Amino acid sequence: MTSKLEQLRAMTTVVADTGDIEAVARIKPVDCTTNPSIVLKALGTEMFADAFDEAVKWGKAKGGASEAVTEAVADRLAISVGAALAKLVPGRVSTEVDADLSFDTHASLTKARSIIAQYKERGIEKDRILIKLASTWEGIRAAEVLQKEGIDCNLTLLFSKAQAVACADAKAFLISPFVGRILDWYKKSTGENYTSETDPGVVSVRSIYNYYKVNGIETIVMGASFRNAGEIEALAGCDRLTISPALLDELDAAKGDLPRILSPSKTTPDPRVTLDEKAFRWAMNEDAMATEKLAEGIRAFAKDLGTLRGLVAKKLAA
Repeated sequence: MTSKLEQLRAMTTVVADTGDIEAVARIKPVDCTTNPSIVLKALGTEMFADAFDEAVKWGKAKGGASEAVTEAVADRLAISVGAALAKLVPGRVSTEVDADLSFDTHASLTKARSIIAQYKERGIEKDRILIKLASTWEGIRAAEVLQKEGIDCNLTLLFSKAQAVACADAKAFLISPFVGRILDWYKKSTGENYTSETDPGVVSVRSIYNYYKVNGIETIVMGASFRNAGEIEALAGCDRLTISPALLDELDAAKGDLPRILSPSKTTPDPRVTLDEKAFRWAMNEDAMATEKLAEGIRAFAKDLGTLRGLVAKKLAA
């Protein structure tokens, strides 16, 4: 019998949630994703030592205000990691807009266009890249503009159906609902333990998937942030799932039947709705979990971005 990973690949596009080049080469996912945490880990390896030195040398030659140079070098390093991943996967590499721009649509647009331009300088066209934006109202509005420009977006840090509805209205290419972080919140809030079937993160993604399919919404649903293989199995058939190397290895070693849970043919009625800014913000206000986890996620990515820039500033000053 084939492994559960191979069975999963037959019904779901598998994405690697890592910047570990060796792991990506071994696992052979279709797509990859990056964020400041992943970039930091990648830059701590010998493989990217030369890229780090090159970016610092480039930054020193560039000149200008120290803060601007630091930011530019950090951006260049993120692109270096993304470019290395793009050589290993046949599909897309998600690259994140700075978390500290999550509430600034204009600045997010400027950064996103810069990311696409930097990839193009390395011979990587925009159809290989997904611009990753936080699913704030401002981030979703930026995605709406970028999609019209032919730049596909991945709306991340998504914890609620309200966010999913707004992303669909914006015609976002892909959303990343965070399964494990939803489970974390509910376990801490209620003190209860959950099965794969009752897992609030799994329930949330199933609801969003159903809403999209029954209403003919083309936005791709990519479950993310898994705490265990059971969550992944409970979402078998989802458009895409982005999975850590450890869980991919676990699924690869596991035998037994993996039934398809999600399918466009297995939907229930769920009328389409549209949210304006007022309705979106109210829905988020009424959802304590989504509000808290979105804010927490932005803070965490911003912290890692700050750490990355701090490392760059030290190198530039040396």
